[in-house]
Amino acid sequence: MAVVLFVLIEADGWWKTATVLFAVAAATDFLDGYIARRYGLVTPLGRILDPFADKIIICGTFVFLLSVGGSEAKSGVTAWIVVVVLAREMFVTSLRGFLEKAGRDFSAALSGKLKMVLQCAAVPLCLLSMDDAIVAEYDGLLRIRDITLWVAVAVTIFSGVEYSIRAVRMLRRPEPPVDPQDLSERPSDDTAGN
Repeated sequence: MAVVLFVLIEADGWWKTATVLFAVAAATDFLDGYIARRYGLVTPLGRILDPFADKIIICGTFVFLLSVGGSEAKSGVTAWIVVVVLAREMFVTSLRGFLEKAGRDFSAALSGKLKMVLQCAAVPLCLLSMDDAIVAEYDGLLRIRDITLWVAVAVTIFSGVEYSIRAVRMLRRPEPPVDPQDLSERPSDDTAGN
């Protein structure tokens, strides 16, 4: 689904379709996670693949919006926003991999989940703001997009800092290692939005 989304963004003029496709991808991701937790279907592979898929679609969409937005940043997405999002995602994913390989439980924090929700709210607004007819019809769209994007970036930075502090604290105190198999058996765990 991500590849089709990226092609639509690059094709120019398919903003409404790209927005709907992104919304469907985000909704199915949340639904998939809910079903897995609700019915005890969380697996070690799912704990790895779900956040990976999230990162591909979020990071990829921001990169493609930057590439089509050009220097005027018509989408609202600028190079520094892309750098912040990519750096935070790579850093936290590396932290998680390192700590969970060492047997530590580095589950998603509330700030990571909020970050994902805000990014998923910002992306459709950025996509729709590429359509001149929509921008002309909805007077406040750009203002709402900018506020949502700024809040998403602020929470992205905050959650990266929070995860860093959590990792440092975790590494400073001895904790009995957790069997990685046990991590997949916790039905309340959610890695979406890490």
